[in-house]
Order: sequence, then C-alpha cells, then structure tokens
Amino acid sequence: MELLSRVYLGEFAFRWLHLLAGITWIGLLYYFNLVQVPALAAYGDEGRARNITLDKVARRALWWFRWSAIVTLGTGVLITGIVDNFFKDFFTSKSPSGVGHDSALTVGMIIGILMAANVWMIIWKNQKVILANVVNVLGGGESDPNAAIAGRKALLASRMNLIFSVSVVYFMVGSEHFYNGAFPDATAGNAWTFFFIAMAIIALLELNAVGIFGGLKAGNKLLWPYESHKNALITSGVLWLVLWIVSEVLLGK
Repeated sequence: MELLSRVYLGEFAFRWLHLLAGITWIGLLYYFNLVQVPALAAYGDEGRARNITLDKVARRALWWFRWSAIVTLGTGVLITGIVDNFFKDFFTSKSPSGVGHDSALTVGMIIGILMAANVWMIIWKNQKVILANVVNVLGGGESDPNAAIAGRKALLASRMNLIFSVSVVYFMVGSEHFYNGAFPDATAGNAWTFFFIAMAIIALLELNAVGIFGGLKAGNKLLWPYESHKNALITSGVLWLVLWIVSEVLLGK
C-alpha cells in the first residue's frame, strides 16, 4: 500500500502529523501567555474563581499542551530516521540541500528540543505543584507556600518558550522554503559559525530564564524579557531579527 510506504510515511505522513501537533503545541503556548495568564491576573480578589479556572480549564489545556509537545518532538525525530539519507553529507560541500539549509534546520531542531524540555522539565513539573495546591485550597486546606515559586518558575519558562517560538517556526519552515538553495556559495565553516553563534545566544537566554544570572525574583532587571507577555513578544522579534541578520551575513559570504 502506498499509504504505508517508507516514502509516504517519511516524506508526508509524519511531516503532516508533525505540523498538526506543532500547531496545537504553539497555539496553546500562545493561549497561556496571551490569554490565560493576563486574564487570571485580572481576576483581582476572586481567588476561588481563579482556582476553579485553573482546575477546570488550565488542567485540560496543560494535558494537550504537554502531549502535543511530545508528539511534535517524536514525529520530528521519526522523520529524520525514516527519510533515506536525511543527514547524508550534512554541513559539507556535498550537502544536497546546501549548508544554509542544514544550519537553519539544525538551529530550529535544537530550539524545538529545548522548548520541549522546558515544557516537561520546568513548566509541567511546577504546574503540578500549582494544580495540587488549587485542589487543596478548593477543598478547604491551607495554601502550599511552594506554589508561588513554582508558579514563577513555570511562568518564566513559558515566556522563554514564547520568545523561542517565532524563531523555531521561522527556521523550521525557512530551512526548506528559504535557506534551501538561497545561499549556494555558503561554506561549511560559515554555516557552523552561524550555528554556534545562534546556540550561544539561545543558551544565554535559557540560562537567564532559569535564574542563573541573578535569580528568579521580581526586580531582577535581567528578567525583563520574561516579565510580561508584551516584553516576551518584543524579545521574540529581536531574537529572530538578530538570528536572521547573522545568518544573512555569514551564509551570504
């Protein structure tokens, strides 16, 4: 059956599922950052209403959020394994799609993996503390003092993913529809240089979001990019612009 052929699964089916899962994941990321968090902040003194929303709405949204991240990551990995010679001559002068494509795709893949790690290792880990506290408080129990710091950690990681989202979509889509053939004279050395510069910038942002440079408390000026969804959107645009300019300068040589 053509439907079950290696070519169909690798070249189309898993890419289709990868895209569907990615839409779900990034869509919910935007929902949390642009809709839910600002809306819950506007509840004011309505603590019980906020907790009910977290228990009934956020809990369901988080289920789809974390598992769509896994499906996005899993189908992406499967694509690289099923497509024949996916990494053949990667980052070399013999690369069939060009080293520009290879570097852009690799940057997008690394950002996507990091975003998925943020979901499971930071956001969901801390959201479980928050949701358990919500259930306890709604049942008449005392609030868990650890819930506040858990919420802070989850928020900063979520804003970090919001910042990464613009660039990950750009490089994943752009690797095939722009960087593929756009820089025919790009050298492997310049492609690697672009990759390492991109990784350094991304690593600094991630380490900052987890509190390595000054902690997690409000008032740390280094956390400005993550303190509001507006700041995160501005930072996402700046990050994309910097990475795009660096890629143009290095790959265009």
